[in-house]
Amino acid sequence: MKRNLTQALEHWIAEGIRSIGQISITPQPEGGFELRHLEDAGRDDLTLHTSALDARGLSFFDDAKAYRPLKTAPTLRHGWRLQVQTAQELRIALDYFYPAMTALWQSQLAGELRPVALRETLNRQTGMYAATKRLQDEEGQQLVGRHCAATSCTKRIMWEFAPGQPLTELSEQKRWPAPEGTHAIPLICQEACNHLVPACREVVKKRERAAG
Repeated sequence: MKRNLTQALEHWIAEGIRSIGQISITPQPEGGFELRHLEDAGRDDLTLHTSALDARGLSFFDDAKAYRPLKTAPTLRHGWRLQVQTAQELRIALDYFYPAMTALWQSQLAGELRPVALRETLNRQTGMYAATKRLQDEEGQQLVGRHCAATSCTKRIMWEFAPGQPLTELSEQKRWPAPEGTHAIPLICQEACNHLVPACREVVKKRERAAG
C-alpha cells in the first residue's frame, strides 16, 4: 500500500518527535522547522541555510572538512542551522542527511520491514564478493563488533549473524530496538551495508593468504 511519507513526518512531529541521528528538529512558532546539530543547541552564531537542498552539501564533510562516505557516521559537521517552510521540504532535507531512514522507520511502524541476516546477505554475493561466503563465524562476529561500532555508525542493527544466531560482539548501544521515550526517529540497519560486505571479503582473503 502506498503511503505518504510527508504526512507521516508531520504526524510524528505532532506526536513529539524532535530529532533524528545527530539532528534536532524544532517546529517554529510562525510555521516551518529548524534543523541543527544536536550539540549546537543554544548557539546563536550558526550559519543560516534556507533551502532543503542545502542539506546535501552540509552532509558531505565533517568538521575537519573530510569527506563522509557514510551518512550515518557520527561525524556530522557543526556550525549550521537550516530553516525550511514545509513538511515536504523537511522530508527532502532529512533524506539528504540520512537517506531512506524516514522511509525505513515508516515501514517498520507498518510492520513491513524484514531484517536480513548477515549470512543471507553474504550467501547471495557473486563475483569478487563470493569469497564472503567463506567467512567463519568467529571472525565474522568480531568484525561486526569492530566495523559496526557506535563510533563508526549510529544505526541500530536489526539483523542477526545467521537465522537464530545472534550477534555476540555488538554493544547495547547498537542493538535494536532503540530505547523508548527518546522522541527521536531511530536510524535502522535492516541489512548489512555495502561497507561491511567488502570488509568481510578482506577478512576472508587475509586469512586465506596467510594460510598459503
